[in-house]
Amino acid sequence: MNLMKRRVLNVIALLAVALSVTLLSQTKSQAQVHGDAFIYLPDSDGVLVVDVRRLMNETLPRVLADNANAIAHVNADLENFKTRTGLDPRAFDRAVIGTRYTHPSPNVTKLETVAIAQGRFDVKSLAAAGREAAKGNMRGEKFRGANIMIFTINDQMKMFGLINMKVTDLAVCALNNDTLAIGSPETVRAAIVAGQTKRLRNMELKALATRDPQAVVGFASNMSRDLMANLNLGTDAIAEDVGSIRQLYGSIGSTETDVSLLVIARSETASAAKNLGDTVTGLKQLAGFMIMSMKDDEKRALAQGALSNLKITTRGNELELRTQFAAASLAAMIK
Repeated sequence: MNLMKRRVLNVIALLAVALSVTLLSQTKSQAQVHGDAFIYLPDSDGVLVVDVRRLMNETLPRVLADNANAIAHVNADLENFKTRTGLDPRAFDRAVIGTRYTHPSPNVTKLETVAIAQGRFDVKSLAAAGREAAKGNMRGEKFRGANIMIFTINDQMKMFGLINMKVTDLAVCALNNDTLAIGSPETVRAAIVAGQTKRLRNMELKALATRDPQAVVGFASNMSRDLMANLNLGTDAIAEDVGSIRQLYGSIGSTETDVSLLVIARSETASAAKNLGDTVTGLKQLAGFMIMSMKDDEKRALAQGALSNLKITTRGNELELRTQFAAASLAAMIK
């Protein structure tokens, strides 16, 4: 059973790669207010697109409605991020995150990530708030006429109050009056260069990540052979099936009561997609036994709901996984 558990977790981890690599959901009204954030995005292997306003004002309140402790934790994390950087994620309307995968050594994959956030900013007030929040742990840098603020963090922090990660230096730069670049100093410089050259990039990934204009989150990722080779996929048979994936894309949506997840794996051939579908179908059956052994009642209920609603469909060279679950049940994952 331990081996089967590892196989299931490895496949789930693979499907989650696209969710860990990137943010943006482009709506018509937002596109009219703000320019195209993708103009500032350097060449990327993955993009994640988030409608931050809907996430903050609709999805999270529905998810956390009956969990006062989780609400308190999220608000505290948002305030902590604001206190340390002067940035309030609740002022963001939307964000696009671009990620490049690098392989500095065999079996090692690192992510180089930059976020392009758009919203209601006062650039002068932002700089003043950043200096005040940093308490001396900030330095300024001029690059191609742009002013970059670099915060020395050297600690774990929740980026935007939501994503826990280790941060050394966090760079922030106002690209225009309503657009910020946030990332490492290197990736923020790359965003500045991208914006000044105004060359269209990442158009295929953009199209895949924004296929559902009503999504709260959209994502798309190229899955290179080097990236796939660094994943522990269990048996050779599973590794061969999963290793045929060349792109992952999909979206997360929400209604008054439910959250939906769509993940599409695009394989090299229709035959490879069918084999992958057969593998995932087999793992779905095994996952039911694993869920029964979960000790946390709330997490078990969430997993059971997602699994029972899981639909697996193969179309040509694409495998589609679609599921939904009650929004309130997600609160068990935020503690």
